[in-house]
Amino acid sequence: MVGEKKWVPYTLLIPWIIGFLLFKLYPFISSFIMSLFERRGTISTFVGFANFQLLFSTESFVGEQFINSLKVTFIYVFFTVPLILVVSLLIAYVLALKIKGVGFFRTSFYMPTVLGTNVAIIVLWRYIFEYNGLINQGLGLFGVEPISWLGTAAGAMGSIVALRVWQFGSTMLIFLNALKNVPESLYEAATIDGAGKARQFFSITIPMITPIILFNAVMRLVETFQVFNGPALVTQGGPADSTRVMNLLIYETAFLGGNLNLGSAMSWILFMIIMVFTILIFRSSKYWVHYSD
Repeated sequence: MVGEKKWVPYTLLIPWIIGFLLFKLYPFISSFIMSLFERRGTISTFVGFANFQLLFSTESFVGEQFINSLKVTFIYVFFTVPLILVVSLLIAYVLALKIKGVGFFRTSFYMPTVLGTNVAIIVLWRYIFEYNGLINQGLGLFGVEPISWLGTAAGAMGSIVALRVWQFGSTMLIFLNALKNVPESLYEAATIDGAGKARQFFSITIPMITPIILFNAVMRLVETFQVFNGPALVTQGGPADSTRVMNLLIYETAFLGGNLNLGSAMSWILFMIIMVFTILIFRSSKYWVHYSD
């Protein structure tokens, strides 16, 4: 009877396998095939890697847009990922302490992660940073002149970076669980040796949770490279394309512009960039990640 039930786990996997083949693997392969063609009207012509070459050509308008989107995306990732890791780790460290009402604060800090993907919240975020928005109204109470947050490149980029950093709840919870697993005996020994809280944090806490830092860094890197909602709904890629990240340009090219072939090429370049950075992080981990025996 036991041998007859070996097929049960495989049967339960069938829905997942079908979903993976139809909605993951098939689009993945077909997008690469599409990137090798150029469609004019109803006729598709094989052009090889011409679409990829066009995207890196500074002599074409499409190339200029794509190279600019690369720069914008790298700037966004460069500021967002470290900020998320630092803010979430510091908040988690404070919440790991035995303080009164810590459960309420944990829930409160996690709520932005749940609400942040809501379109209504993102639209509200835009209102907060508008010229007549909540921030400038608050500054006006102190006699400060209104600031055009969304009218400048730095202000617009800062608004979408802040929106993503604000959603640090899931990263914080992972750090919080890691901090709880650090042996108390290490802190007790360090205290006896005269090490202060700051020394304990950098000499014990950080080294002990480096595997979790690696995990969070990779997850946030992959996620941040694929940002869309903030630039699309808060800044609409402006001003002057200063927040037109790659995912937004892919959407505009493939779906609004109707050029699925060029959009597929952009998607594959984005995939390759994410893969390269992920590999680099894992390769570097042997120098700074410490695994307990």
